Amino acid sequence: MDTGILTVKIKPMEKSDLDSVVLIEERAYGQHHWSKDSFMSELSNELAKYFSAFNENGELIGYAGCWQILEEAHITTIAVLPQYRRKSLGEALLVTLLEQCYRDMIKYITLEVRVSNTAAITLYEKYGFKSLGVRKGYYQDNNEDALIMWTENIFYDKFKSEYEQNAHTLKGKINIL
Repeated sequence: MDTGILTVKIKPMEKSDLDSVVLIEERAYGQHHWSKDSFMSELSNELAKYFSAFNENGELIGYAGCWQILEEAHITTIAVLPQYRRKSLGEALLVTLLEQCYRDMIKYITLEVRVSNTAAITLYEKYGFKSLGVRKGYYQDNNEDALIMWTENIFYDKFKSEYEQNAHTLKGKINIL
């Protein structure tokens, strides 16, 4: 019986994932997207942590990545196939990145997000990110501004408590293998 809950497997991105990753990248970001070579470089970058999400049929349906430098992480990308949006997959990928940051003792996380991407902004705010400024004309395709978002120290009790509550609630919305 179909429960309506998406089942996914999230694992570290591999070179064999890149053709599918680039297809998702094109659908998510249009003409101004990363190339396969860009992702290949990321996979050989010691500072980068990238993850791929697969559905029950083994199809790659989303991915996420960040750079970790000293005690800070910068989320570089989260993308999901259009038909899997609004099914908590982006949230699961964000939680995967946050869990990696906890394992690696990263204290602060930052990212840029289009000012028009209210769904992503809402998700990031849910997980404790706050807007601390704007990068004017950041996106090359349309000169759109980007919000600069940061977390407080993710090991602070208040942040960690809210994170754990959100991550627990997520488990009722998506099945992560």
